[in-house]
Amino acid sequence: MITALDVTDRPLAERLLAVQHAAYAVEAELIGFDGIPPLQEGLHELMASVEHWLGVYDGTLLVGAVAYEFPDERTVEISRLIVDPAYARRGYGRALLDRLDELEPRPVSEVSTGSANLPAVNLYKSRGYAETGRIEVAPGIYVTQFRRAS
Repeated sequence: MITALDVTDRPLAERLLAVQHAAYAVEAELIGFDGIPPLQEGLHELMASVEHWLGVYDGTLLVGAVAYEFPDERTVEISRLIVDPAYARRGYGRALLDRLDELEPRPVSEVSTGSANLPAVNLYKSRGYAETGRIEVAPGIYVTQFRRAS
């Protein structure tokens, strides 16, 4: 089940934060950098998020989420895609992206991820995203920017 999330709901936000920290800990290990902002985020910061959120559940347990924003009327920008590592490789990330496409069918979609996070890079490429650039966020640590336009 995929549904909109209300991050001001404290018990939900606590679970979401646990998933986020676990997911970004895996990315930090993959890219060799633990300065990823969502990995450092606390509960109050998450609850104050102005992003839109969709969550995916395995039964009654939140196991993943996607956060997104609208920088302009044509674009959806994916700011976070997280899946609990215990539930990885089961299609939850792809399902979240598919549902986002259904709910917000904008002509342009943008996302970025750690360049060494090959599972995420491959997921975005498999969904038609093309690399538009790389940014060095710390010495030797790169983030790849992707864009998909219809």
